Amino acid sequence: MQRYNFFLTFHFSLFIFHFFFVPLLPIMAKDKIAYVCSNCGQESPKWIGKCPACGQWNTFKEVRIAGDTKQKAATTAAATTGHALRKNKILKLNDISDQDDPRIDMRDEELNRVLGGGLVPGSIVLLGGEPGIGKSTLSLQTMLRMPEKKILYVSGEESAHQLKMRSNRIPHEENDNFLILCENSLENIFDHIKDSQPELVIIDSIQTIMTEDVESSAGSIAQVRECASSLLRFAKTSGVPVILIGHITKEGTLAGPKILEHIVDTVIQFEGDQHYMYRILRSIKNRFGSTAELGIYEMQQNGLRQVSNPSELLLTQDREGLSGIAITSAIEGIRPFLVETQALVSTAAYGTPQRSATGFDQRRLNMLLAVLEKRVGFKLAQKDVFVNIAGGLRVTDLAMDLSVIAAVLSSNVDTPIEAGWCMAGEVGLSGEVRPINRIEQRIAEAEKLGFTDMIIPKYNLQGFDKKKYHINLHPVRKVEEALRALFG
Repeated sequence: MQRYNFFLTFHFSLFIFHFFFVPLLPIMAKDKIAYVCSNCGQESPKWIGKCPACGQWNTFKEVRIAGDTKQKAATTAAATTGHALRKNKILKLNDISDQDDPRIDMRDEELNRVLGGGLVPGSIVLLGGEPGIGKSTLSLQTMLRMPEKKILYVSGEESAHQLKMRSNRIPHEENDNFLILCENSLENIFDHIKDSQPELVIIDSIQTIMTEDVESSAGSIAQVRECASSLLRFAKTSGVPVILIGHITKEGTLAGPKILEHIVDTVIQFEGDQHYMYRILRSIKNRFGSTAELGIYEMQQNGLRQVSNPSELLLTQDREGLSGIAITSAIEGIRPFLVETQALVSTAAYGTPQRSATGFDQRRLNMLLAVLEKRVGFKLAQKDVFVNIAGGLRVTDLAMDLSVIAAVLSSNVDTPIEAGWCMAGEVGLSGEVRPINRIEQRIAEAEKLGFTDMIIPKYNLQGFDKKKYHINLHPVRKVEEALRALFG
């Protein structure tokens, strides 16, 4: 009898457990602990010293993820857009249309060029830059020029009064479709999006937004990842483009995990020196256009002004009698412009020579100085060499090599380069001047600005018609020939 009562009690308890507690197990799921690399976003179930993906040390941070985060995240976009998520269908390659995606005109030629022709509906764009460089000003003045679009500007850093004062400094027309929301909660932002139904959403900045699904402070790796993923799902399911504004760390990378750059469609960086008036908008990643484009702006009291012809602004008007200055015809993206290269060579004051470059690759400068000493015969081992690209620009065009060497030699012998001369060419380790691309556009830009002589690589003359240009071209094969043409 006692055995019978024991089995009866056991089976009754098992029935109660399955009936009441088993359905509650998903709700009672504990938070998941994971470790995420702050540099590349690699996940690991346990802490490790060196990241196997990027090779960095001590970058894994502990992240606490709520048990029902994935389930809530899957329904976020559906609740926001007002309709259920649609399942994707399998399509044949031949049935897919090859027409270009429709673009939204941003009323800004520089921004449209960097984006690849405009903003694509349903895309998510990440705009990064150092604090105070002008990211919010660029976003605000661009959106104020689009009165036909209903835009929601979400600010997690500034108050509505501060945004109003900023907008008063920017000349614009009356815009009743520009909505301001000062909020840090992602759930509240989605509620306001559902009520207002905007056509474009701007988040300023992504590091200040936090969601209740992640138990960590705003700006942490888990918060930035989860908020960006939710906004990405919203953009793809609703067709409303989203622009995220992010900060730059001390190392010059976007704050937050590297995976933030992987999930967005476009990454553009707003860069420049706060002590200079020029700003560069550069595309780092673009799924809908080229990554070689850049836009140039001039910072003024009433906002940012587009620079349509940067060559006239980047060149010093009075260069006669000044040594250490050379002009090169550079190309960034599809735009050619002339850049002024400045160099200063002096005797090393403390015995150890210094090598410094601003706006130019430091390692490439060391290589060019070695070429000058080995192939040309100029001894610069005991000299301080400083190179600067005028205007605060950072140029990556390899055609800058010839102008850097010319400016260094001009400063070393204290002999100015004659007015009206410019150059373009890549320098190899053997001292040869290598051919460069798009030489015709470089020559046309130099001729348009009144230059009379230009040094170019000799190999670029193959199949080239010189008769249609009125500028004197000096083809060279080696660095010695270029220096002989400049200094005799």
